[in-house]
Amino acid sequence: MMKTEELLSIKNIKIWYTEGKPVIKDLSIGLYANEIVGLIGLNGAGKTTMMKTISGLLSGFEAKEIRWKGKETRFRDKDFKKKRFIVFAEDSSFGYFTFREYLKYACGSYGVKAENVEEMVEGFHFGEYTDVLMKELSTGNRKKAGLIVAFALHPEFLLLDEPVNGLDFQSTEYLYRLINDYRKYGSVLFSSHILESICLTSDRVMVLEEGKIDKVFEGESINAEVIREVLKQ
Repeated sequence: MMKTEELLSIKNIKIWYTEGKPVIKDLSIGLYANEIVGLIGLNGAGKTTMMKTISGLLSGFEAKEIRWKGKETRFRDKDFKKKRFIVFAEDSSFGYFTFREYLKYACGSYGVKAENVEEMVEGFHFGEYTDVLMKELSTGNRKKAGLIVAFALHPEFLLLDEPVNGLDFQSTEYLYRLINDYRKYGSVLFSSHILESICLTSDRVMVLEEGKIDKVFEGESINAEVIREVLKQ
C-alpha cells in the first residue's frame, strides 16, 4: 500500500491501571489515511488497553505526542471523538435501546444521516433482532449490532476490539468484506488474537508483546506462519 497522509500519530505512550505498573510501555504507533492496521498479540499483551485509551476511556497514561492529521490533540477532545468510533469485544451499554433506537441515537450524536443498513442486517443475519432490547441479545448479536452501527456511521477512524469474537462463520466472512471495503471511507485499527482475521484484511500488522510493538509486517511480508513464530518467541 502506498502511504498517504498520516492520520493518527502517537509517540512514546505509557499506559497504566496502577501507577508504576505500566501495561503499555513506551509504544509509538502511526496510522495512515485509508489503511487497515491489525494489532495482534497474545491475551494480556495490552491490545484492549490500547484501544480503551485511544477511545478516551482510560486516564492513566502519558505520551510524548498525540497528533491527528498533523495537529496536536487529546483522546477526549470533542473534535477527535467525532472522527472515531469503537466497537469493543464486549459491551453492555445501551441495554434499554433496541438496535433501531441505538442506530438513530448514534447517527444523531455523530451528525450523520442514517443510511440504509438492511444489506448489513442481512449480511450479519440479524433481521429478527432489530427490535429486541440490546440487553436481551446474546453476546454475538450485541457484537453484530455494534458493528452495523459502526460501519453505518462511516467514521474516518474506526477501532474494532476483537471484532471476530462471538461471530458465527458466515458473519465473520461478511465482516472481512466490510473491513476490506472500508478503505474508501477511512482507516481501521483492529485488535485480534486470531491470525486469519489479521492476514485476510490488513495492510500492516503490528505485533504487540509485553506492552511494546515487537515487529511490524507490511504487504507481502504479512505471512501467518512467520507471525505465528514471532508470537511464540
